[in-house]
Amino acid sequence: MIRISAVSYTNTIPFIYGLEHDAIQSEIDLSLDVPSLCAQKLIEDKVDIGLIPVAAILDLPEAHIISDYCIGANGAVNSVFIFSNCPIEKVEYLQLDPQSRSSNNLALVLLQNYWKIQPELVYKAKEYSRSTHPKTAYVQIGDRTFGQVDKHAFVYDLAAEWKKFTGLEFVFAAWVSNKKLEDGFIQNLNKALKFGLDSRLKIFENMEMRKDFDLVDYLMHKIDYKLTESKKEALQLFHQYIKALSI
Repeated sequence: MIRISAVSYTNTIPFIYGLEHDAIQSEIDLSLDVPSLCAQKLIEDKVDIGLIPVAAILDLPEAHIISDYCIGANGAVNSVFIFSNCPIEKVEYLQLDPQSRSSNNLALVLLQNYWKIQPELVYKAKEYSRSTHPKTAYVQIGDRTFGQVDKHAFVYDLAAEWKKFTGLEFVFAAWVSNKKLEDGFIQNLNKALKFGLDSRLKIFENMEMRKDFDLVDYLMHKIDYKLTESKKEALQLFHQYIKALSI
């Protein structure tokens, strides 16, 4: 039995559908977690595969990107943001998302290399996402951001900002194993994930839609699921920027 941890966000629903409705379900033990816990489980060898934030790949003694698919974006992703009370150039305090790993690092890379500012970083802020301080901003990812864009004075979609900075797509999470797996299983995994993606229109039929966020556009267009060569290039570049961070 192959142990798998996947992110419990809306953007993984097609993947989860594929894993739960394909023959592979008899070969796996699937758990759903927040991104940071997915990574921790893989690092601690509590699972064999994780759909993990790509920043966490750097912490694994052994890491294999095993799938043709990922959680990525080519421009705005609509679920990874810096929300701010002031223009980004004037931010003095940045609250980091306690559920995030890659997106926090993406924010730090952009702050240092693109916006060229060094705000004070706030970890586990007691008033996370609620601070009224005029020069405070915060990173927030996932479903908690749905319907929030119009509620903030200044909004920065981090995938869109990365695209402006580098001209490249971005990979937020990838299917990574902490050991070598059989080629046959990897083929079956890719087949199941593709089945889930191909089933999105069927999934929508039973999904509760929101009035404040376009879930169909999000899952069909904003999330770019194919792990292309250019996304792999972007991933390598992101890792280089993380290693060079001085914050």
